[in-house]
Amino acid sequence: MTAASQDKQAIRERVWAQLEQAGVAEPGVRGYIPAFDGADQAAGRLASLPAWQQAQVLEVAPDRAQLSVRIRALQDGKLLYMAAPKLATPEPFYLLDPHALPLAPTEAADRTVAARIAPGISISQMRAIDLIVCGSVAVNEHGARLGKGAGYSDIEAALLAEAGLLTKRTVIATTVHDLQVLDEDLPEQPHDFRVDLIVTPERTIWPGHPERPAKLDLDSLSPDQIAAIPVLAQRLSR
Repeated sequence: MTAASQDKQAIRERVWAQLEQAGVAEPGVRGYIPAFDGADQAAGRLASLPAWQQAQVLEVAPDRAQLSVRIRALQDGKLLYMAAPKLATPEPFYLLDPHALPLAPTEAADRTVAARIAPGISISQMRAIDLIVCGSVAVNEHGARLGKGAGYSDIEAALLAEAGLLTKRTVIATTVHDLQVLDEDLPEQPHDFRVDLIVTPERTIWPGHPERPAKLDLDSLSPDQIAAIPVLAQRLSR
């Protein structure tokens, strides 16, 4: 583990512990994107913003913390993409079309249900994305963020950017608890991206320091990571 990775993990451990101690996340949150108290309010605050209201095509993380965001997107008639867990399927995204759902949005937005009812699609079949909502363990007011450490959000963003689906016009947001917004610098690596918008149950923060991935950095991934993600393994087999 590199020094930067160790620093990131120390911050994650601190935030997970603080969330549990404050009683705003369930015990056992370590290792996950935290499902936090107030997630419904954060989703409602996000939905009140012009960035949401103007967006027609969304990509939202499959984490439980963003379940309310996915439900609201479908209720508001927005086309929703959700990454397959760990990008472990040949077609790495699920398509949730609010006009073709066999179940109510409250059911269809659940990641387990979506994996069963929603068609999988390849990146080449996707439309340009107006708004991305990712999960975070920690974020600062400059837009730097830490995920749970597996790197899937960075890979997703890089793949979408390479395909021209994540552009300068795409808003990248995260919904978190206020305790996850840190007043400190966070370690960043070349493959990391920053968020444009942070929404908590109490606050809306526009960091104003956007950073987009230019392309996927395969050198930052281990052979085992690449082999476990079909869309990446295919690249090496060509």
